[in-house]
Amino acid sequence: MSQPPPFPSFDGLMNLAKREGVDIRPTLLRVLTDLYVQTPGHSAEEQQHYVELASRLIGQVDDATRAVVRARLAAYPDAPAEVRALLGLAEPPASLNAPNPEPVAQTDPRQGRTTVERHDTKLTMQPSDAASIDEMFTRATPAERIQILRNLESSPLRPAARIEPRRAGRAVAALERAAFARDQTAFAAELSDILLLPASSGERIVADASGEPLACAAKALAMPSDVFQRVLLFLKPEWGASVISVFRLARLYDSLSEHAALIMLSVWRGAMLAHMRAKYRPTLHDDERRRARAAPSAVQPAGAAGSAKPLPGRQTRGA
Repeated sequence: MSQPPPFPSFDGLMNLAKREGVDIRPTLLRVLTDLYVQTPGHSAEEQQHYVELASRLIGQVDDATRAVVRARLAAYPDAPAEVRALLGLAEPPASLNAPNPEPVAQTDPRQGRTTVERHDTKLTMQPSDAASIDEMFTRATPAERIQILRNLESSPLRPAARIEPRRAGRAVAALERAAFARDQTAFAAELSDILLLPASSGERIVADASGEPLACAAKALAMPSDVFQRVLLFLKPEWGASVISVFRLARLYDSLSEHAALIMLSVWRGAMLAHMRAKYRPTLHDDERRRARAAPSAVQPAGAAGSAKPLPGRQTRGA
């Protein structure tokens, strides 16, 4: 019996990338590389599988994506030689081939205790990357969304901060009341408020027919599983009338990790920033200069010039 490939969940994403109008290859290559470099070493099979996927994607992405991947692999000592050659990378310096040092224990003389220094390896998403992941997740099928969430569980991307438990508890109670009343507008408003998202994002989460975004939002709030099931039964009539939909989303919610849900929350916030930047970006490259030049100067009244008094010491002899 053959063993499954080291990255089996990326097959569905590769099929999604081939669809017309959906180009997720840049994001897929960045996420695949981030997952690869977070592990100090790989087996021969894992390395071969990464080389096959990365080699197919490197020639199909833009220069900016290749530059990001090149920077990731330049500092990784075990980057495959084939991928290095495609990216034009030289061999890593000898200092990078040394094993990673263990966390250093230091004694704090003020507190009289020993602390351990650890380097933060989480990667902060850029708004453009968050917008790409958000678009990819929105266009994906339910099965592909589950695969994306599974990949995010081990992703090195930095998640959003946990919501304060008391605030989250009050929001969960308010969301449950709105679901019982079948008030989707109030539910979306409360959800966007507690998650620090615009109102349109909360409405989109509630309006999503498949329900995976709602599961991520509820998991980010640490909503109890039984409360989430009641929300599914009462919030939307089409969900409450389908036992299969409720059972599928309930199973997804129980298996969904908080880490993946908080990364999706970070994705939504980053996509919001990208949308705002694109909305208020000048249409032309010199719009800001034109606005500065077009600023009207102070216009003096018609008789102001004639009525101005001469400065002392400047009168003529005839005067």
